[in-house]
Parts: sequence; C-alpha cells; structure tokens
Amino acid sequence: MKSIILLLITILVMNFGFSQSINPDYDPQLAVKLGADDYGMKNYVLVILKTGKAKIENKDTLNALFKGHMTNIQRMVKEGLLFVAGPFGQNELAYRGLFILNVKTKEEAQALCDTDPAIKAGVFDVDLIPWYGSAALGEYIKVSEKVAKFKM
Repeated sequence: MKSIILLLITILVMNFGFSQSINPDYDPQLAVKLGADDYGMKNYVLVILKTGKAKIENKDTLNALFKGHMTNIQRMVKEGLLFVAGPFGQNELAYRGLFILNVKTKEEAQALCDTDPAIKAGVFDVDLIPWYGSAALGEYIKVSEKVAKFKM
C-alpha cells in the first residue's frame, strides 16, 4: 500500500513540476510570422567555417575572395537567409567563423554556402549542423544596424 501511495505522489509531483502554462505575452501573429512552434523555437542550420585546403598566396586574389565573401553575407542577410555571422578568435580547431542560416535542411545550407566565393575557392571548408533555436533570433538584425558605428 505504501508503494502505491508513494507512486501516486511521485506521479502527481512529476505532473505538477512539468506542467505547462500559457504565456500571457504570447503574440500568435508574430509567432506565425517568425515560423515559431508552440515553444517559440524553429529549425536552423549552424555552419562552422574552417580553414580550407586552398593555399592562395596572391594577396589580390585573397582580398577579392574575402570581399566576395562579405558581399555574399550581406546578400543573405538582406534575403532573410542569414541571421548570425562572425569570425572566431585564434583557436586550435582551425575554426574561422560561423553562420546561423535561416533554413531547415543541410542541403539548403550547402546550396547557400556554395554561393560564397571563399568557400568555393577552398579558403573555407564548412561543417553543417542542424540547430533548434529561438524563432526570434532574426529580430536582432533590426537593431544591429543601430549599434554599429562603422559599416563593414
């Protein structure tokens, strides 16, 4: 009998501890606009840019590839496909930077990466990792222009 009572108490506590409540600040129109699920989340693809195999010695060629890389980043942001991008500091993993792409599949992410001149030239290799994060991630872009004193 004690075991049954203990089991029932455990079930009640677990249900109470894991119960969900409706968020009073929930905005259903915004959730739909951002593609959010019931938890305010959605799927993305995280791209890790790594040092590639290409050894480009010509500085003009390298500069042109990096200029194309930055132009491609700006295009993807304008098209709503890229929410986060930035370089890493020195590290032992040969990681150079990251993207968080507003796409659902690795295939879509690879197609976008293939439009980057520095990736196509082998300056960067990429690892593509499905990632589940806040659907509001892209909203920071609206204010990011207001905090950058200089444009890239």
